[in-house]
Amino acid sequence: MNGKAPFPLLPVAEARARLFAQLAPTGTEWVPFSEADGRVLASDVTANRTQPPFDASAMDGYAVRAEDLADLSARLDVIGESVAGQRFSEALRPGTAVRIFTGAPMPEGADAIVLQEDVDRAGDVIAAREAPASGRWIRPAGLDFKTGDRVLRAGTRLGAADVALLASVEALSVPVHRRPVVAILATGDELVRPGSPRGPDQIVASNTYGLAAQVRAAGGIARDLGIAGDSEEALQAAIADAAGADMLVTLGGASVGDRDLVGPVLRGLGMTLDFWKIAMRPGKPLMFGTLGGMPVLGLPGNPVSSLVCGTLFAGPAIRRLAGEPASAPATLRARLAADLGENDRREDYLRASLTREEDGTLLATPFPRQDSSMLALLSRADALVVRPPHAPPARAGEAVDILPLRAI
Repeated sequence: MNGKAPFPLLPVAEARARLFAQLAPTGTEWVPFSEADGRVLASDVTANRTQPPFDASAMDGYAVRAEDLADLSARLDVIGESVAGQRFSEALRPGTAVRIFTGAPMPEGADAIVLQEDVDRAGDVIAAREAPASGRWIRPAGLDFKTGDRVLRAGTRLGAADVALLASVEALSVPVHRRPVVAILATGDELVRPGSPRGPDQIVASNTYGLAAQVRAAGGIARDLGIAGDSEEALQAAIADAAGADMLVTLGGASVGDRDLVGPVLRGLGMTLDFWKIAMRPGKPLMFGTLGGMPVLGLPGNPVSSLVCGTLFAGPAIRRLAGEPASAPATLRARLAADLGENDRREDYLRASLTREEDGTLLATPFPRQDSSMLALLSRADALVVRPPHAPPARAGEAVDILPLRAI
């Protein structure tokens, strides 16, 4: 350990809780409702109008007084029609009916709808084959919402239906949290950008682009700080470029080797280290601290380790900064398709494919090799099989937790 005191391996759940404890949502800005898709509400939204604004027909048929058709031998005179956007302006008199269409306002005095398929019409006279109950097939005013109703809660990430609802309640602009800016810094002399000339001992940097995609998916804005070489001067200059960001994420250089300088340089710049090293595989050398109030997350350099840690830590952290409640990624249950050996003290996240049996049961097949450098396997994986620390051997058919990586 080069004379350094060892750090204990933190359980994943405890590390994530300590991370969340240091995070607060970004500030608020107002945006037009039409541009609010994907944003997180900073406060509740209430309706500025009532919907529907009047009692409306839910079906095509005839608006009637239910008492007029208590006797099915009755005949009613059709005295007009009510259509969407143009109501019948008179009151319904006893013994009369109004032709009405879906969404049209109910005439004054009418309290039921007779479906058009339950009516025989001759000229302007109808006979009903079924007696309607009062209130049947009517959407009362305010069925969907009323003026002043809370329709959306703070912390909601807005989707298509939410944006449509904002339009319907005439919330023309809404308060949302500012998208968090996440500065991403790759480190290592061995790295070059895709498409750049590289030496015989160099590799293409991929982690930046995968993590940037995770940042955007979580509602943040990725700021690429480039690649810093393995020197204190290069790291210090690159970290300075993170000024103004809501979070700094470093990639690589957080382990214990002589050239793993990220931690020492950050501490030298004043970072308060909260934790380092997680009881998980892949992703053990994960670091978290704060630098001048800015959260700093140090991810491993191996591609799979970096992206798995991004899924478990960076993504939830960014969603929290963006205004969502603090929460871990949701897991599902599946059955193993192959035997697994016992686990050690680290929580395992095994790349796996998924199939669905005829009864709907998910079947997870972990890949035979789980090397953290094998990015192609992660791209092929549908989910991560979660194995708790010290888990006993598991047999095919046993239930396990899985963390989906794509829509199932």
